Amino acid sequence: MRKPVIQLLFFMSLVFQLTSCITTHNTNYLQPPKNSIPAYKDTVSYQDYRLRAGDKLYIQVYSLDEKTNTLFNGSSNSNMQMMMMGGGSGANESSDLYTNTIQPNGCVRLPLVGEVSVIGKTLREAKQVLEEAIKPVLKLNSVDIRMMSRFFNIIGAGKSGRYPLPREKVNIYQAIAMSGDFGFYADKSKIKILRETENGTQIKVFDARSIDIIHSEFYYLEPNDIIFLQPLNEQFFGVSTFWNAVSTIVTSYSFGVIIYKSFFQTTTP
Repeated sequence: MRKPVIQLLFFMSLVFQLTSCITTHNTNYLQPPKNSIPAYKDTVSYQDYRLRAGDKLYIQVYSLDEKTNTLFNGSSNSNMQMMMMGGGSGANESSDLYTNTIQPNGCVRLPLVGEVSVIGKTLREAKQVLEEAIKPVLKLNSVDIRMMSRFFNIIGAGKSGRYPLPREKVNIYQAIAMSGDFGFYADKSKIKILRETENGTQIKVFDARSIDIIHSEFYYLEPNDIIFLQPLNEQFFGVSTFWNAVSTIVTSYSFGVIIYKSFFQTTTP
């Protein structure tokens, strides 16, 4: 009776450990599409971000007349230069004083010009629109326009943070590096992005393990993207290395022997 029970306990422990193992298939990036890893070759590629209401823009006008430059750009550019370089908390606190927020009607307001509609345009298109709008006031002008307060957020699987987008094109792997990786126990096959689109807020799901993600709409982040991570199902009892698995099996076996001796083994007088 004793040997079959111990064998059964050992077999159950082994099966349990094998089903809870976390393998490289669960964790590695840039894997070719196969089995449960999808292909994204036919999905949408990167498109330039189009401005939306609430976006904050840094707009600076250059001309030959210093007084007009001061009128458009303010009396001091030192704080703005510090803000553009990411110069500490003071820069963040004063950013609203040096940015132009796109209003609900899609316009920004400029001195001597009035409201100019930029909603739905890329930064390059908005630059051209602003330069044309300023021409009646300044025939010779050049406009520098940049988007401020560009961030993405990560939530879940023991990780939470808000990270800046230092340039217009930041891909998912750069975002992973900036955040210090998604974590060993994050389910990389079911990454969710909450993304604001022209059709409203949408939740999109993608597999970060697939090498084909470089062909997809998920490869580049957009401002205000929120990335949701969920833990792997194997996390609670998961083992990540061979020796970890061996140690757990031996411990389970020893525990099974103790249970057997305590409750099932009959004692003889």
